[in-house]
Amino acid sequence: MDVERREQLLAVYRDGLLDNTLPFWLKFGVDEQHGGVLTSLDRQGRVVDTDKGVWQQARFTWLLGELYNRVEPRRQWLELAKRGAAFLEQHCLDPDDGRMWFHVTRDGKPIRKRRYAFSECFAAIAFGELAQATGESHYAEKARQAFQKFLDHNLHPPRSAAKFTDTRPTRGMGFPMQTIVTAQELRDSIGLQNAEQWIDRSIEDIRRFHFKEDLQCVMETVGPDGQVIDHFDGRTLNPGHAIEGAWFIMLEGKLRGEQGLIGTGCQMLDWMWERGWDSQHGGMLYFVDLYGLPVQEYWHDMKFWWPQNETIIATLLAYMLTGDPKYADWHRQIHDWAYRHFPDPEHGEWFGYLHRDGSLSSTLKGNLWKGPFHLPRMQLVCWQLLANEAR
Repeated sequence: MDVERREQLLAVYRDGLLDNTLPFWLKFGVDEQHGGVLTSLDRQGRVVDTDKGVWQQARFTWLLGELYNRVEPRRQWLELAKRGAAFLEQHCLDPDDGRMWFHVTRDGKPIRKRRYAFSECFAAIAFGELAQATGESHYAEKARQAFQKFLDHNLHPPRSAAKFTDTRPTRGMGFPMQTIVTAQELRDSIGLQNAEQWIDRSIEDIRRFHFKEDLQCVMETVGPDGQVIDHFDGRTLNPGHAIEGAWFIMLEGKLRGEQGLIGTGCQMLDWMWERGWDSQHGGMLYFVDLYGLPVQEYWHDMKFWWPQNETIIATLLAYMLTGDPKYADWHRQIHDWAYRHFPDPEHGEWFGYLHRDGSLSSTLKGNLWKGPFHLPRMQLVCWQLLANEAR
């Protein structure tokens, strides 16, 4: 990766974020009437559904705050972030149990709550950025409260929240992964005192239960002691998710100067690239089976936007931390494939859902799951990595 390539990539990520992705959401997604963001948009940015996913409200609020704190203190970004936080505070908390909703109407009436608690961790990082931007202590307290609710629910879930019986207990990688990145964000924004304890604990959980040297993979779902569950749910691997976790761990190693953490993250990337990269058509597959058996989920071989985003970050970070040309080659492959197939050159932003061969499956630019998060985060992180390296 020579200087010319780095400068080209830096411009692609920076300009793509500031001149394409963000303007699309600011123009079409901002809800001027109720606050927050409308994410169910078609190709042209027209609203096709006014319901709101709470994840996306928190994620957009975080993005605006992050841009204000890291890129430029633009008043528009801060004001919209404040409105997003107000929507979260006023409409997205269930007063009966303190949990957050998953799905609400445009004006904030509750529709659905998930058994799992992930709205809370995204709200935590959103409030954290506003605390940093404004210096207002109540945002910091909201961030700590949301993070604690996220931890409590996942560590001690109420029996009513159980999705399955006790016949086949499992543990998933989602909780330790999200704990790592949420604690990292809160350490940066509000100086969360016990952030590194939660990061260390979560990395150890991934290493102990999900990191499988003998199988050369990162398991998404395992038994309580890390055992392989030889059924559809247990055998299903999610390469993009594991690679996302890999760059969280690599980043922690970079910040601490710990080669062991960098090595763990790189090993996770190596295994899951080999399992997830589609050697026939290019791009990262959504699901694969541990033993190469058929996968139950019918969208297993589709190309979703977010695994490509996370793999772009992970391969770039791995290359910059190790200098291994293998990672530069992988980064070129995933970057070039994703940028050839996902961006909409006519109306901006990225499509979210492609068939295996890269042909378009849906013209949606957003829904309850896709919004202004994975793509702009990728653009911001990669831009900053390259800019810092140039210095």
